[in-house]
Amino acid sequence: MATPADWLSASRPRTLPAAIAPVLVGSGCGHALGGFSWWKAVLCLVVALALQIGVNFANDYSDGIRGTDTDRVGPMRLTGSGAARPGQVKAAAFLFFGIAGAAGLTLALTSAWWIILVGIASIAAAWFYTGGPSPYGYAGYGEVFVFVFFGLVAVTGTAYILSGRTSVTTLAGAIGIGLLACALLVANNLRDVESDTESGKRTLAVLLGAPMTRRLYAVIIAVAFLAVVVVGIRHPWCLIALLAVPLAVPPIRSVLAGARGPKLISVLGATGRLELVYAVLLTAGLLLNTTTAA
Repeated sequence: MATPADWLSASRPRTLPAAIAPVLVGSGCGHALGGFSWWKAVLCLVVALALQIGVNFANDYSDGIRGTDTDRVGPMRLTGSGAARPGQVKAAAFLFFGIAGAAGLTLALTSAWWIILVGIASIAAAWFYTGGPSPYGYAGYGEVFVFVFFGLVAVTGTAYILSGRTSVTTLAGAIGIGLLACALLVANNLRDVESDTESGKRTLAVLLGAPMTRRLYAVIIAVAFLAVVVVGIRHPWCLIALLAVPLAVPPIRSVLAGARGPKLISVLGATGRLELVYAVLLTAGLLLNTTTAA
């Protein structure tokens, strides 16, 4: 029987920066565009966190019933280990999808009706990553959807909900955050590349091979910092986000040096911290730029 600690581990707390970071940057962009509402920002955060936890449980369930979690390097999976019944894990996933849907519906009713469609698409993307008869995560498209939904959609959506507008700055920030979220998934899939190959799970890391995936990880992070420079052209204070560069050095060095298996777990943690610090600094820059320009 799964303990509370097992359920907490299965929710994969290391991935939560990928949910917090886009809401932070989107809130900063919304403020820069002349609009901010604390309760809407909180609801945006609830949506993002609930979707992230929901997709983690959904992956646990779907991978578990397919048998692709039999030999794992990373955190324990509830379904694959037999610690919890598949139905329980599936119910947990849909519980969090329901929380995200309720918060999203509230935002839609106070902002724009079409946000409901975005919410439906987000939940569908979360479920079909590893769920359904043809999961796109098994076909090498996981990084694309992470970039879209935890980058473009989350950042621009938050900014729009708060201000009713979007901008080139918002798009650049969304690209940077989306790329760092992709880096998390790339590191995760690099860690599991051997077991995924054996189980027939064709992630991008499996399709590219480990050597190219390692280079991809470094390039993705480099381009994320290039996005900071783009934002800094109009909002100079945002260049303080470049202070996060030193945090990128250890995980990139480790990945390029050939870290494998358990050693990549620390890379995941470092990448999550990098994304969160990047988001905090970029948001602070947006706020400082707005304050000093007033």
